Amino acid sequence: MITDRHPLIIKNMTWQDETSTAAFAHALAQQPSIGNAVIELHGDLGAGKTTFARHLLASLGVQGRIKSPTYAVVEPYTLQTCAQQPGHNWAMAIWHFDFYRFNDPHEWEEAGFRDIFASSGLKLVEWPQKAGAHLPVPDLVIQIELQANESRFITLTAYTPTGAELIS
Repeated sequence: MITDRHPLIIKNMTWQDETSTAAFAHALAQQPSIGNAVIELHGDLGAGKTTFARHLLASLGVQGRIKSPTYAVVEPYTLQTCAQQPGHNWAMAIWHFDFYRFNDPHEWEEAGFRDIFASSGLKLVEWPQKAGAHLPVPDLVIQIELQANESRFITLTAYTPTGAELIS
């Protein structure tokens, strides 16, 4: 987690099951600022980071199988229209990153991701701590903690006005 930044908003919630995970992802997809946000997903293996990402991407209108980027490191998507705004023609770039396999934060720089993070579009980042200090300040951090009853305790932390807008 980012410790040298001061959050604008911190919000807690519980996702009781995958249906509530999908409902939150759908609500987040409705936010106008989602198309240019950096969202970090934190949590242990199996916490539900990729499940949440899949629901968010599907809610935005990504069609077909949404693959985990664990082996590829990044899965890019381009939407020509948004599922929540039919009839509006615009392009939205989405990059879903998973840095789990990074052994050294410098791999981020060597992979050329600086240009992607400098461009517009949604960036979903799993295992961001593996990229070290190379990542920009996230707009929103979603911390997912698996509970004994299989629910998820969620902490949403907004670090920018965009992040605050996303969880308002």
